[in-house]
Amino acid sequence: MSISLTTAGESHGPGLTCIVEGLPAGLEVDRVALDADLARRQLGHGRGGRMKIESDAAEVTAGIRHGRLLGGPVALQVINRDFENWEERMSPWPVEADVPEVHLPRPGHADLVGAWKYGTSDIRDILERASARETAARVAGGALCRQFLEAMGVTVRSHVVRIGTVATAPRAEALTATDFDGVDDDPVRCLDPETSAQMVEHINVQRKANESIGGTFEVVVFGLVPGVGSHISWQTRLDGQIAGAICSIQAVKGASLGDGWDLPARPGSEAHDEIFYSDERGYYRETNRSGGLEGGMTTGEPLIAQGAMKPLPTLTKPLRSVDISTREPAEALRERTDSCTVPAAGVVAEAMVAFVLADAYRDKFGGDHIDDARAALVSYCERIAWTRR
Repeated sequence: MSISLTTAGESHGPGLTCIVEGLPAGLEVDRVALDADLARRQLGHGRGGRMKIESDAAEVTAGIRHGRLLGGPVALQVINRDFENWEERMSPWPVEADVPEVHLPRPGHADLVGAWKYGTSDIRDILERASARETAARVAGGALCRQFLEAMGVTVRSHVVRIGTVATAPRAEALTATDFDGVDDDPVRCLDPETSAQMVEHINVQRKANESIGGTFEVVVFGLVPGVGSHISWQTRLDGQIAGAICSIQAVKGASLGDGWDLPARPGSEAHDEIFYSDERGYYRETNRSGGLEGGMTTGEPLIAQGAMKPLPTLTKPLRSVDISTREPAEALRERTDSCTVPAAGVVAEAMVAFVLADAYRDKFGGDHIDDARAALVSYCERIAWTRR
């Protein structure tokens, strides 16, 4: 049994669609929580005018009845309220109005390469689908995966650890799930108030200088049992799946697991998590440098993954480019944009990690009904003498 998540839609089109297949029947869906995840994607200091127009909510068009999954594909739709301002430019059908083409590709965006690949002279055919607006559909589908994981005892959270040159200090103690209470109330979704204030100021300075700004977010997953994923093939290793899912998010250029980028500089004795045993705790680790993954499988420790996001390629002071209709020097396209979306990217990463883990849990525990999946989980934990931590 596997889960698939497919999105469709354009940034300024009528709306976005997400279809999720493979979740078990009987799973109760919390509508408020589903829409709350979509609202969280719109959070963060540095967002632009689009977020003042949109008020994202998911409309269910298939797969849910009376608040429970039916076992078939679930179809969700997120309406683009801004479409009314783009109706002629983004109409699915021919219009009488003369709609000018866009010929000014942005460095760092999909515009130019996409126009080459798909044989179009109008880069709007490319940029509309390449836009990070598409992630609203991913978050909607990921919210269903999150609710399945929660039913299996797993909690997915995220926070921002760096914006530009401002970063949080290394923590002396490991994070717990309760540490994330109220993180969405912070303007940049940072767990340290002092660093958060510095991040906000850094965004303000860069925005006044007509710059965009990137950063790093971290996803932490609690409640995973050991042995989810597999070492037997590269396709089933969770390391690769999670890194790929995070790097699939628009503007993300790197992913790290556990202490990832810091490990190459350490000796082996300081790079791994020693194994201990006691009658009270069973097998356990005192460190989590691996980020909860060994050999492509969960270890039972919290899963930790980071994503590095580049500054957004749409700038209020455009970079140099070339007009693809005349091949003359020109400034890149300038459209309404955000100056920083790292806090929102963390929420999108939660959805993508939830999707990967939900798929892995379905592969491990199966079950046509949620009760079957839970029973398989209980049986497995009894077999390996694992106590929920």
